[in-house]
This record gives sequence, structure tokens and C-alpha cells, in this order.
Amino acid sequence: MKFKRILAVLLAVVMVMSIAACSKKTEGNNDSQQSSSSSSTKKNDSSSSKSDSSSSSTDSSASSSSDDSTPEVKKAKANFDVPAGGYDGSDVEIVFYHTMGSNLSDVLNLYIEEFNKLYPNIHVKWEQVGSYDDVRDQVSTEITVGSQPNIAYCYPDHVALYNLAGAVAHLDNLIDSEEVVTRADGTTETLGLTAEQKADYIDGYYKEGQQFGDGLMYTMPFSKSTEVLYYNKTFFDANGITVPTTWDEMEDVCAKIKTIDPSSIPLGYDSEGNWFITMCEQLGSDYTSASGDHYLFNNDTNKDFVKRFREWYQKGYLTTQTLYGSYTSGLFTADTGVKSYMSIGSSAGATHQRPSADSNGNYPFEVGIATIPQANPAAPKVISQGPSVCIFGKDNPQEVIASWLFVKYLTTSVEFQAEFSMASGYVPVLKSVAQNDAYKAFLAKADGGAYISALSASICIDQVDAYYTSPAFNGSSTARSQVQTLLAKCLAGDDGGNVDKFIDNAFEDAVDECEYGE
Repeated sequence: MKFKRILAVLLAVVMVMSIAACSKKTEGNNDSQQSSSSSSTKKNDSSSSKSDSSSSSTDSSASSSSDDSTPEVKKAKANFDVPAGGYDGSDVEIVFYHTMGSNLSDVLNLYIEEFNKLYPNIHVKWEQVGSYDDVRDQVSTEITVGSQPNIAYCYPDHVALYNLAGAVAHLDNLIDSEEVVTRADGTTETLGLTAEQKADYIDGYYKEGQQFGDGLMYTMPFSKSTEVLYYNKTFFDANGITVPTTWDEMEDVCAKIKTIDPSSIPLGYDSEGNWFITMCEQLGSDYTSASGDHYLFNNDTNKDFVKRFREWYQKGYLTTQTLYGSYTSGLFTADTGVKSYMSIGSSAGATHQRPSADSNGNYPFEVGIATIPQANPAAPKVISQGPSVCIFGKDNPQEVIASWLFVKYLTTSVEFQAEFSMASGYVPVLKSVAQNDAYKAFLAKADGGAYISALSASICIDQVDAYYTSPAFNGSSTARSQVQTLLAKCLAGDDGGNVDKFIDNAFEDAVDECEYGE
């Protein structure tokens, strides 16, 4: 292990020097972004709403919530200054990397047309770049030669990686700008965000952009999801089972279901990583830190909940995506063989948690949806997922300003947020969308069958004050991956007759892999 640690330090030094060299190499170059068709696709869309809870790199959680107990961070100096006059009306092309399928791209195109009525000289081109990880990998490669896009879908750990080269534009001076911009229709708008616009963002989603340890704003929320508890409402009602609101209640419900259906696995949890991180948040225990010692999850509180869930697994109460070998919605929607009666997964994947309808359009059971169980229901915590967007620095400041105007347009437009949410299953990032007539009509249809996406969205809206976000750093993705592996290992692994030692060793190994692994 000593040799491995020395090697890790040497590799880290080499990596930092290499990135610094790449960053210097691109300074002063004229960024010539390749023009692309607005329907350009580089890779087949491999992303889905299920992936929010399973991708090892889509981490928007570490261990710091947005409550008043979060230590105040001294704000650094932003790296982008708004030129006098703001947007000067010049012709600018901006490129946006995303993962949208055709149905969502159609919605985006409609609003690009609307945006261009206001800013006809800002030419928006988009590229569909496969999955979130594909976006990260492509942007990381392009940063080394200065050909990165203007805007990209992102998760916090992606931005932490881009920050090694200083590639992401800080948004603070744009957000706070009082420059007035004249639009093509003769109306004006403030370049920055008004107090009303800032207040309309769901707080947990907005603060995700500031979770990088320096107090600066790196991203804006675009569309979001979380985890929810899906349950077989028909079965629960028939057997007089109350939906669990705490983990103690969950244990009792699992025991009761096991008595009713001994062959069942009562609970499926799609993401071990999310589960571990969320328990840290709910219990107030350490997970990671953006500064100092990053990997803090090796502690007694975390070992205790892991040991408890191992006992549940040994009793046949639960399984996870890794242990089951697939999304646990397969168990939840099964009509034969082993079944589950509860499933914790992405709110954006509600249609995957619904069983298939028969030829008459009837579903074999009704699905109920609730907030996931809590350690303390009086102070609920649920994970914030789904993409944000970041803006990259460019030699021409007008590209950055044009990018900001477009991002601002999409993320403050109630109509876009409502329509995108209804088409995608993701949750709007604005509170006021709940009062939009079309969205209210959508939510009014909510049920556990044909309109299960509306039911999921309504639960997410009801828990807007529970979302947590967290610091991100280059390595937060590794931490997530390691605790995901750790939990699966501790649930099902052979403890050799000494469970405490087994869990202790598993935690130590996970921290070592974070600090000294590849």
C-alpha cells in the first residue's frame, strides 16, 4: 500500500502539470467552434431517466446540505467580467451539448425559435452527445485543444473536472449584472437575474451551482429529478399496510410483506450510491468534503446503517440494482415469479415502475408514490439529480454573454420549464411552474396508471424544501463509485464470521481506493 500511495502522489503531480500545460496552450487562441446542424447527432442517445440514480459519474451529492448549518464559504473572485453594455448585438454562434432524445429536442427547437425572435443574431446550434458521461468525456477532450462548446449539460463532478483547466465561466457577474439589453422587438431586459427570478428557482437546485468550495456560481439548474418510493398500492390497500415514512417503519413493512408473501423481496433500491449518500445526509454523518481531507465516510454512524441494511438483506427484505443484476423495477412490475412490492428509484423513471397494461388498457395493479423513508421526518432529505448547464469561457466575451442570455431564457421561462417537464418526466426548476395552467392540468390527471409521470412530479413538487446538494471536487465521482461498491459488498459479502471486522475492512478499502486508486 505504501508504494501504491507514493505512485498515486506522483501520478497526481504529473496530471496537474499536464492540465496546466494544456490550459496555457489554449490561452490566446481564437476559438473557432465548428458549425453544426441544429439536428446534429454525434452518438445514439443512450441516456434515460433511469440513469440518474445509477451512473457513477452523475454525482450531485456529497454531504453538505443547503440548510442554515452549512459553513459560510469565503467567495473567490469570478473569472468573467461583463463588458460595458453587456450584449452588443453582434452575430454570435453558440453550441450546446446535451443528451436529449428527439421528443425533447423538438421542444428545445421550438424555444430556440422563440429566443431568436428576441435575439436574431445569436445563432444556437445543438449537438446530441449520447449519455451524460459521453458529454463529460467529449468536453474534457475538447478543452485540451480549446474547442469545447459554449454550453453543456453537466453534473457537479463534470464541472470539477473541467475546473482543473479553468474552463468553466463563473456566472456570478452575469447573474448580478445590471446592464440593460435591448431585444429585437424593442423591449429590454436586465442582463442579470432580478430578485424575483432568483427567488423563483427551487432553492436546492439553484444552490447546486455553488457547491465547489469557493462560493462561486458555476452552473444553472436545467431539469431535475430525485428519488421516490414506488409501492404497490393495490397490495398495500388489500393488506392494510401503511406506507413507511421512516426506516424503522420500512423494516416493519418489509417483515409484514415477507409474512404475506414469503417468496417476495419486499424492497428494491436501484442505486446503492444514492442510498449511502442519502443516509449520510439524513443522519448528519460525514461523507466527503470539497476541501481538506476529501473522503470522510469511514465513521461509526455510517458503519451502523450499513450493518443494519446488511441484516435486512440477509433476511431477504431487499435487493439492489447491483445485486439483482438489473433495475429493480423489473421485480416491482413482475407478474410472475419473485416480486417486490416497493421500489426506490428515479422520479423521472416513473413509467418504468408501471406494470404493462392489458389489451383493454387496464393495469394489473395501481402504483402509489411517496417520499422515500427518512431518519427524521421533521427534517427530510432527498437527493437532487438531473442535469444542470455550465457555460465555458471563450476569447470573445460576446459568446459568453450570448450563452448566458440563452441559458437564462430557458431556465427562467415558465412555459419552457412546464413543457419540457411534461415531455421528459423531469421536474421544473422554477416554483412558479406549479401555477402554470397547462402544468396544473397535467398534475390534475395524476394517477398510478396512465398518468404516473404526473403523480411522480406532484410528489417532487411537494418536497421542494427537502432537496440536498453538496460540494463537488475532482474525485467526488470516485467517492460515489466506491460507496456504491462498498454498500453492495457489505450487504451480500461473506463476513468470515466477524461482521464488524468485515465492514471495517470494507470501509478502509473504499477510502484507500478513493485516495490511492487509479
